[in-house]
Amino acid sequence: MQPVNQQLGTAEPLSAFSERRAVAKLTGTLGRFAWNYPLGAVGFLILLGMILMAVFANQVAPFDPLEQDVPNQYRSPGSQFWFGTDAFGRDGLTRIIFGARTSLYVGLVAVAFGSIAGTLLGVASGYMGGRFDIIVQRLVDAIMGFPSLVLALVLVVALGGSLNNVTIAIAVVFIPRAVRLARSSALSIKEEVYIAASQAIGASSLRVMFRHVLPNCLAPVFVLATGYLGTAVVTESSLSFLGLGVPPPHVSWGGMLNVGAHGHLEFAPWLAIFPGLAITLIVFAFAFLGDALRDALDPRLRGR
Repeated sequence: MQPVNQQLGTAEPLSAFSERRAVAKLTGTLGRFAWNYPLGAVGFLILLGMILMAVFANQVAPFDPLEQDVPNQYRSPGSQFWFGTDAFGRDGLTRIIFGARTSLYVGLVAVAFGSIAGTLLGVASGYMGGRFDIIVQRLVDAIMGFPSLVLALVLVVALGGSLNNVTIAIAVVFIPRAVRLARSSALSIKEEVYIAASQAIGASSLRVMFRHVLPNCLAPVFVLATGYLGTAVVTESSLSFLGLGVPPPHVSWGGMLNVGAHGHLEFAPWLAIFPGLAITLIVFAFAFLGDALRDALDPRLRGR
């Protein structure tokens, strides 16, 4: 079946017509989101720009992030080096661009892993209850008894400093929060009528959890994960600032901030200013987007 184009009098393929409708629907949804939540739209655009910058860093960056040019060391920001240079003559803008790769990789992978593991464990704990729920919650209490940064420090020291180990440490810190939120959602959802109906017709506990309980727990966990992405970036930067994060040759905003803050603030303040601004910008972007998603997905807040 082919819808007819009234103006041209020609038939349009159904697949092309469906694609145009899907694009129009997506455009309308994004437009309404931007109109209702302008700060969320700003955060989304900032994050989109940083993601594109990180993905195409090799094409966007003007210089090699590891290439040393000693004659140009400590050059102040100008037309040639927009963000100045460091003690080895490396371009600050280039290192900020490549540092976005590290921060976004650690943040996104850590939060994704922590969200998946925490949601599955929390749904199982809330739905099954009993002794399993008690054991899981006592483990969660024990982990949450440590401050997040202290726990991440302990894990990185135990595992060793590397990109993947830092990611694992931040993911472990996030898991208990996802468990708590998913469990509270599962406790309320399992009392719904459709859950009792599924159990009455003989659906197994595993089917009820994955078919009915888990999908209804995803929205709050997704909002929490979006907000925690900024915390993950700050945690990775803090570890790198302390010298326990991502080791060289990986470029890290926290490592750049460490270099700029020790003995360079008097005569080369740009070494600390620009990495600090990059961290601040991405944290604000995640916060704006997370708040907007919370308001958009929570039916109690949509009318405000």
